[in-house]
Amino acid sequence: MTEIYFYSGAYDKLTTACRLCAKALQQNMRVLIYILDTTVMNKMDELLWTFSATSFIPHCSVLSQHDKEVIESSPVIISNNIQAGVHFDVLLNLHSECPPMIEQFNRLIEIVDLSDHDSESGRHRFRCYKQKGFTIHHHQLKDSTTS
Repeated sequence: MTEIYFYSGAYDKLTTACRLCAKALQQNMRVLIYILDTTVMNKMDELLWTFSATSFIPHCSVLSQHDKEVIESSPVIISNNIQAGVHFDVLLNLHSECPPMIEQFNRLIEIVDLSDHDSESGRHRFRCYKQKGFTIHHHQLKDSTTS
């Protein structure tokens, strides 16, 4: 069953997402970053190349279900949809709602920043997962790190 990991108190949500992607890649996990907002998608795409001065996170942005070859070959995919039957270990949700088809992932990562709006939508997602019986792990971030 999918395990849910909440990281709350993020100073910068996208940078935290990059750090968590890097951790997942170090553990040989494949990551799907779920984003519906194309502006945020473009920012995340740029940040994955530049957030570290000494490295980058190899990834592709996919806006279509027809890019199956690209999806299967990249360790990190940024996408606005979740396809059934394509294996990823981790779903990193950067949307304000609960994503679809989370049961096909081993792990779902939620990041909640310091804003009131994001905190409220994070609480809503937390309740949604809890009601569905998922195991939830919570990590309170300090000084924008991913402890």
